[in-house]
Amino acid sequence: MKLINSALYISILLSLLLNLGCSFDKNVQKKKKPNVLILFSDQHNKNVFGFEGHPDVITPHLDKLARESVVFDRAYCNTGVCVPSRSAFLTGLMPRTLGLLSNEGHTSVMDDAVSMASIFKQNGYNTYTFGKRHVSTAIDSGWDVKKDHQYIETDDDNYVSWIERKGYAKEFATDWAAEFGRGSKGSSEYETIIPTADLGTRISSLPAEYTMESFTAMETIKMIKNQNQRDKPFLCWATFYRPHQPYNPLKEYLDLYDLSKWGGGTAIGSAIKKPDSFYEPTLHLPPFLQSQRNGGNKVWNMDKAFKDEQLWRNYIGAYYALVTEIDHHVGEILKALDEAGLSEETIVIYTSDHGDFVGNHGMVEKAAAGQNVYEDILNVPLIFRIPENKNKGLRTAELVTLADVLPTLKDLLDLKLPDLKYPIQGESMAEVLANTGSMNREFIVSESWSQATVITPNSKLGIMLDPTVVHPNWDYREFGDMFFDLQIDSLELHNQINNEAYQEEVMKLWSFYNEYVENTPATGKNEMIQQKQN
Repeated sequence: MKLINSALYISILLSLLLNLGCSFDKNVQKKKKPNVLILFSDQHNKNVFGFEGHPDVITPHLDKLARESVVFDRAYCNTGVCVPSRSAFLTGLMPRTLGLLSNEGHTSVMDDAVSMASIFKQNGYNTYTFGKRHVSTAIDSGWDVKKDHQYIETDDDNYVSWIERKGYAKEFATDWAAEFGRGSKGSSEYETIIPTADLGTRISSLPAEYTMESFTAMETIKMIKNQNQRDKPFLCWATFYRPHQPYNPLKEYLDLYDLSKWGGGTAIGSAIKKPDSFYEPTLHLPPFLQSQRNGGNKVWNMDKAFKDEQLWRNYIGAYYALVTEIDHHVGEILKALDEAGLSEETIVIYTSDHGDFVGNHGMVEKAAAGQNVYEDILNVPLIFRIPENKNKGLRTAELVTLADVLPTLKDLLDLKLPDLKYPIQGESMAEVLANTGSMNREFIVSESWSQATVITPNSKLGIMLDPTVVHPNWDYREFGDMFFDLQIDSLELHNQINNEAYQEEVMKLWSFYNEYVENTPATGKNEMIQQKQN
């Protein structure tokens, strides 16, 4: 009898162990991959952070994120304007291949490209995006939930519809009109003509909880709180409209900055510091920027602002205040991630599509039609926080671009790629993040229709291009090319293109550009030219 019981006991034990083993295997298989949270701003100058040593700006939450992350000091947008930059970020394809070298245009490459969201979705992720996307076609596909800042009928919801329901359409229209002279498209105030504001700057009429930035944060936090009901990891692109113009800060953030005079900017509450290159001679700038400086844009009114520099301080202070508001919402989003217990299983990225002059070179916004060269516009923030990464606080000077983010995530998460008609052109930064390898790049290229810029560790060559078929008003070749020695001229005040001492370096960078053109298919660019010719 005991033998039978013993045999039965052993049989039951083995069965339990086998069942436990099967259960363990299933749990291993079901273990979710890390989430990805991309915090994305529009037009954020890379130097406007506290952790960058800025003398005025207040960004405690982004400073903390930087200390917990790897920071790329030499990250660049692939084009210094929204749509091509965002499209390169979401596809890993270069603007010349997409055919997107400005905010306008449509090519077959854009229809056939495979988006970041589509790749993540095919790899078992839930995909969300809240805020400004400013992309289209297949580049904008693959989202399970999408809520834009603008009125878009195909979205699940959007900010304009939301603000209408909340009863603040007129207040938002007043903000929006600071640049556009009317309410936003799709709103009840769209046909209402409202005065613009000098330098596009006006204090917001909205309550703090109803700004575009608050909308992005609210939807992102709501998504995070619902993740305990999901068995899949998530990709979330939380994208803020600001600090892009119109510059409409909330008074509570603007009051953090003393705009009464130019000052040293050494402590909170002190007068803001005048930009170091503020008084650069107008004739040093490319022709379009000269025109803007001289009053060619009747929203910016820079000619008026140079007669009354209080207008400049208002704009610069408004820009800082908008950055501080974004910082607040970043802090709230990261707090929600902590409270949901998701921080240790979520990759967090902060970056932006391009920069803003913020008064440097005596300029406002980005002047994208007339230049694609200055660090203020092309050098973008890129902060990468990876759970359990031992390299927290690492800063790297590797040359990288926004097109490198998708292949980096592909490597970090072992994502499977579908068959791609146009292979990803960006390169993985995974070894840099792990501090085990280098990109080994001698140069990178940022390119628009009017100007292509070759960037190396120590110098930069801006090549004026022939855009006449597609954009005949953007031809600035008569002004000539631009060369800057970044080692001794970090403010880019002295164009050395005609200096004999630099001619060998100039020719070297020209050869880099020719190499880039030869190795980077211009499929979409050529298609766009053909469309215009027909």
